[in-house]
Amino acid sequence: STQIYIVLLMSSSSATTFTTTTSAFLSSLSSRSNNNKKARTIKRNVVRAQEQHDDVNEDGNEETNEETKKRSSSSRRSALINASAATLAMVIPSSFKTSSNSGSAFAASSSLSSNNENEFADAKSMQMLRREGEFSLTDEEWRERLSNAADTDPFAYQVLRKAATERPLSSPLYTEKRVGTYVCAGCENPLFSSETKYDSGTGWPSFYDHLPNAVTEVPDFSIMFLPRTETRCKRCQGHLGHSFEDGPKPTGIRYCMNGAALKFVPKDV
Repeated sequence: STQIYIVLLMSSSSATTFTTTTSAFLSSLSSRSNNNKKARTIKRNVVRAQEQHDDVNEDGNEETNEETKKRSSSSRRSALINASAATLAMVIPSSFKTSSNSGSAFAASSSLSSNNENEFADAKSMQMLRREGEFSLTDEEWRERLSNAADTDPFAYQVLRKAATERPLSSPLYTEKRVGTYVCAGCENPLFSSETKYDSGTGWPSFYDHLPNAVTEVPDFSIMFLPRTETRCKRCQGHLGHSFEDGPKPTGIRYCMNGAALKFVPKDV
């Protein structure tokens, strides 16, 4: 009853002021809501126009689905390998350093040959890029040599000349325990001694050291964001595998080799 009495005592002017204030507040909310809707509509129109603009090429014609498919069908790995090869050809200088033990061919500077300014690298660097060593054959000759040999792994050509990687645990050399020498399956260059072979648990034949002046190590950027060190036969530049810095003492290096790239020659008793 007290509340009813207070309401009745309110003057007519106070009631009018309260009603006006409430109406103004509701009108403000309605106006703000309309402005937000307009802003969202404008934003949608801008985004839609941008999408339509992106679908139009420089000539003003929309690209066809066929052109888009052609552009996306290129192999990502192929692009990476091509970029790696081009980079290697440009950065290897004419005065690249060769290690006395492993024949490392890492680039030491970016200077070009002063005799021919049109070449990115000298002849020796390009031979390295093309996998041409002291023992060199054409691709067809390599294919025939590695395919017809009775004591050669059927996957040898793909590994040695195309830098493929065999499946882990697929090579009988992984479990080979006899004393002897591991030679290149392509040119029979002695590479590793059984004394440095150990079980790395990776599924590939592994060694912690190579024979003196037997291999060449070059940078491998075929996998983006994962630079590696490729190990090649120094005599024929055939791909053997990769080396990693997680091996046992005394070298701390793990030469992880493809068994298909190797042959085992047992020691004469």
